[in-house]
Amino acid sequence: MDVNAPEWKCQGLWPCYNPAQTFANPFFTTNAMPHEFLSDFLSKLQDAGELIRIAPTVETALEVAAITDRACRQTDGGPALLFENPKGSSIPILTNLLGSRRRLCLALGIDSLDQLIEKMERMLRPESGGWLEALKLAPSMAGLSKFTPRVIKTAVCQQVVKLGRDVNLWDLPIPRCWPEEANPAITAGQVLTQDAATGERSVARFPVQVFSQQQLIPHWHRQHASHHQWLKAVREQRQLPIAVALGGDPLNILMTGAAQALTVPADTLLFGGFLRGTAIDLVRARSIELEVPAASEIVVEGYLDYAAPMVEAPPIASASGHYVPAEPLPVIQVTAITHRANPMLPAIVPGMPPTEESWIALAMERLSLAMVKATIPDIVDIHLPFAGASRNLLFVSLQKTYPSHARQVLSALWGSRLLGLNKVIVLVDADVDVQSEDDVWFAVGANVNPGRDLIVADGPTHMDDHTNEFRGTGQKLGIDATRKHPEEVHSRNWPNALTMPAELIAQLRLRAAELGIDHWQ
Repeated sequence: MDVNAPEWKCQGLWPCYNPAQTFANPFFTTNAMPHEFLSDFLSKLQDAGELIRIAPTVETALEVAAITDRACRQTDGGPALLFENPKGSSIPILTNLLGSRRRLCLALGIDSLDQLIEKMERMLRPESGGWLEALKLAPSMAGLSKFTPRVIKTAVCQQVVKLGRDVNLWDLPIPRCWPEEANPAITAGQVLTQDAATGERSVARFPVQVFSQQQLIPHWHRQHASHHQWLKAVREQRQLPIAVALGGDPLNILMTGAAQALTVPADTLLFGGFLRGTAIDLVRARSIELEVPAASEIVVEGYLDYAAPMVEAPPIASASGHYVPAEPLPVIQVTAITHRANPMLPAIVPGMPPTEESWIALAMERLSLAMVKATIPDIVDIHLPFAGASRNLLFVSLQKTYPSHARQVLSALWGSRLLGLNKVIVLVDADVDVQSEDDVWFAVGANVNPGRDLIVADGPTHMDDHTNEFRGTGQKLGIDATRKHPEEVHSRNWPNALTMPAELIAQLRLRAAELGIDHWQ
């Protein structure tokens, strides 16, 4: 397919997308209401010039992903794409939904992602019950009870119900994104499980691969709570109900990652209610003992049988930009598919950054900053560069006050639940802007002695890091690029950096128009 062909250009696929128009759009306001349904959000994207509708027929195998990958590589992330006529299906496919800073802000109802930090800091403030209770998101806390998930009797996600022989996963236009993938995979679903004994609920997002007409394979990691719940179910010789929900409030995608950043376990759906400002409605699943998000577009229900043998799962694409090789995994037996009368199927196309995942990680970065500062207050800012695929690089600035302070912060970061899996962590001084990657690498070049400032440690790593001999464990690197105290460099004095006086810069800004240097403003 030639996406430069006239029939594509006449759809306005690329030329009509103008990111600059969005900043003046009235929808970007901190008073925005939550989006109950995915269609509500798409209407706002349409009005904001952030959505491109693709009317020609498109193959779900590779073509949807190739077009989306090209869109993601545009400046500022490109538009959201709605493929209205995927071949062989009447269900549209939605990609790159949150693939820009502007759409993230629109989904969150904020003007800047930095407002996420303020929002999280307010939540972590010990107004009642102490900061630990705040982190646990105890529903009894003042102000948090209104975010507790509530169960309703009927829901749009069950307008159409398919059970038994009517269940056919191939009826869903699930994209196959990359050539070496044997089967398509659900990439934008919230995977829900629940511990039968404790009632503890897990909501996570990881690829769920189609294996047959009525079978799925969960490509989870050992760090996921749902994986541990399955291991417990096997030990106790019982089935584990599982559901995959697609759509609803776009913040559902964010909540699954954000809750994992908390320093203690939390109810993900409760945390999602906090993010969107109101509780998430749930409805009883039709074939299993589980509650699912009521506003979903599509819900796939099933169970994991403790006695069923694992299968060799085919290779699958990862957000790391590489394939995950074949591995033994359990099989989900699908018992029902429910959906709206006219559903859409959201999909996140994995690939080499920048992708939609890169922008989602940016929001996670801002949420994580508030939470990590609650336990490591010396940290000033953090940044997950796109080039690190949200797992290989982390830049951290800190207010360094004593010798080896950077190493102490590094050790604390390696012990954190989410940021500790990053393969390379670079620490710089507070006056270095970690959002400017050139400034960070300048600090590395200027302040690092390789024999002294490179710290290698063994520990858990991201499961998709293919460089380790054993999956999920290996070596990580810390780079201390802070200016050194005398005790850290023996007897040598550390030179001062070249800086202009702040007063002089302020005076010149006032004279910018007179001097013809308006770009300083």
